[in-house]
Amino acid sequence: MAEKIPSWPKVTIRLYDDHNAEVKIAGRSHPVNHHDPRQAAIALVTERAAQLGRAMKATAVEADGTSWPLVIHPDGEVEAVATDTRKRGGSSGGGGSSDQKPIWPIIVAFVMAGILIFGTTLYLTVWRHRTDKPVVQTEPGKLPTLPEPSVGPDEFSDRPVPPGWSAKADWSVDIAANSEPAVSPDGTEVAVLTPDKKIAVFDSNGKVLWQDKVPTGAKSPVYTTIDSKTVLAVASEDILYYWPGGGTEAVEVELPNSSDVQFFGTSPLIELAGDAGASVVSGSELKAVPNQPRSSTVLLAQGTRALMSRYAGPLYWSEPGKDLQKLNLKAPGGGKTIDHVVAASPDFALAFWHSAKAGEVIPTVHSTTTGAVAATCRPAQENSTENWQWLPDPNRKIAAWGPCLINFSNGRTFVSPSFQPLSISGTTIYGTNGINLLAITPGGKPSTLAADTARPWGIAGGHAIIMHDSVVYALAKK
Repeated sequence: MAEKIPSWPKVTIRLYDDHNAEVKIAGRSHPVNHHDPRQAAIALVTERAAQLGRAMKATAVEADGTSWPLVIHPDGEVEAVATDTRKRGGSSGGGGSSDQKPIWPIIVAFVMAGILIFGTTLYLTVWRHRTDKPVVQTEPGKLPTLPEPSVGPDEFSDRPVPPGWSAKADWSVDIAANSEPAVSPDGTEVAVLTPDKKIAVFDSNGKVLWQDKVPTGAKSPVYTTIDSKTVLAVASEDILYYWPGGGTEAVEVELPNSSDVQFFGTSPLIELAGDAGASVVSGSELKAVPNQPRSSTVLLAQGTRALMSRYAGPLYWSEPGKDLQKLNLKAPGGGKTIDHVVAASPDFALAFWHSAKAGEVIPTVHSTTTGAVAATCRPAQENSTENWQWLPDPNRKIAAWGPCLINFSNGRTFVSPSFQPLSISGTTIYGTNGINLLAITPGGKPSTLAADTARPWGIAGGHAIIMHDSVVYALAKK
């Protein structure tokens, strides 16, 4: 039975002594202080299982480090799963049998008027029969106090600075190798992974706001949206961690084997292996994207909604518990039929439309709310658009699609021949024309930059956040 039960949310029951334990459900800590902490912990997980309407997997860890896998049912029944159980970091020793009988017993509970009443006789000597109600704290755990990274002013002299910024760094900090910083959408925070396996968040002046530990192999942080709130997320091989802010610890979302987390939309989308589909995130749970039409691709997630498209349209919005919504794209001026849908980003979907001329397409940006045309680029030969890159700014004010530069405030587009975008900072688009590195704004004249000019990851307060050789620098304005 256990292998058929989803492995999320992740549940750990940790016994500290005869009166204290901790239950972690999807990263949220629930301290337990009770004369029978095992019973109180089981009651807490049973209540959560009843809310989900299904059994939950859990790992029970004794004070000496011995752990036991359990399955806890909504009615309070507890199954101890036979496995090779040992102390963490230990070995099973000289070739004897590795099967051991768990000391966590089978418990039967009844749910009556929302109150769990335990009437179980417990036979092992470590258990005692009690009838009084467990005292359980259910507030989210607070983040630990950790040594702060070294932060201080610096001078950036390794490469030319971006236009409008000085070489003076008001603050700088070392970050983990092969990682990238993240700047919050409102420009008030900068998040990094540190070399000692922590995530650290700074305000725009370099003050540490909070820190937490992250596992080995954690990927670079990303600001995203879950349950309509901006959060900071870090994905590892098997868990998606996200911090809601306010000094509380991370919520943990267990990831299925061989899944991948992508952040193309405003919210994370979990792409499952093979043809298993995709899931969206709500709280600490994954919810399967339902009703995917045949021959369609899931493009991105926006909250608990997922945007899907067939090769030549239409688009579809799918949301758990709701009917599939079809979205037809409106034709641009001169557009006849859709050649194919290219990609999508928050609020926008890109499509090439056939024009009246053979071999010519009209690159068109559509609203993913109404399907209306948001911007139209100059018609181009179909074979010339194969390597066009789409790069919108996070606030959806400007974008570049290959040589087509877009100002969404007025819907106007401009062409910069042979341009390919690399990054956007504020209203400046950085890219190359195949010869030089350029900085340009939609409708403006390009500025030629030195080939190795540092490009900002974002603007935080009055600072350009750049990175070089695993160091983040917050450059001051000129």
